[in-house]
Amino acid sequence: MSAEGKHLLLEVERTSVGSTAVLTVSGEVDVASAPQLQSAIDEAMREQPPVLVVDLSGVGFFGSAGLSVLLVATEAAPSGGLRVVASDQVRRPIEVTGLDKLLAVFDTVDRAVDAN
Repeated sequence: MSAEGKHLLLEVERTSVGSTAVLTVSGEVDVASAPQLQSAIDEAMREQPPVLVVDLSGVGFFGSAGLSVLLVATEAAPSGGLRVVASDQVRRPIEVTGLDKLLAVFDTVDRAVDAN
C-alpha cells in the first residue's frame, strides 16, 4: 500500500521483442491485484510465444499471491519459456521461497530476451 493507505494500481503492458512476448508490470502485486497479473500471463501464453518475459522490475511490492501466480505460470509454460525480470523487492521473496530454482530470473529485459 502507498503512504496514503491506497493500493497502487497494477499496470500491465504487453509488447514484443522479435518473437518474444514481454509483459511489463508496475505497481504492487498482492492478493487484490494478483488475478489481474494471472489473467495477463494466461492471455499472453494462449498465443504460445516461444518465450514470455514477465518484467517485474517496476513492481514495488510482491506478495505471496504473486509468487503463486509465477508458480502456476512456470508449470504451464514450456521448459525455458517463462523468464522473469525482478526488482530487489521481487527477487527477495522469490529467493526466500526457493522459487528461483524453478524460474529463470534476470536483472534486465535485454538479458532475459537474449538468454538461450
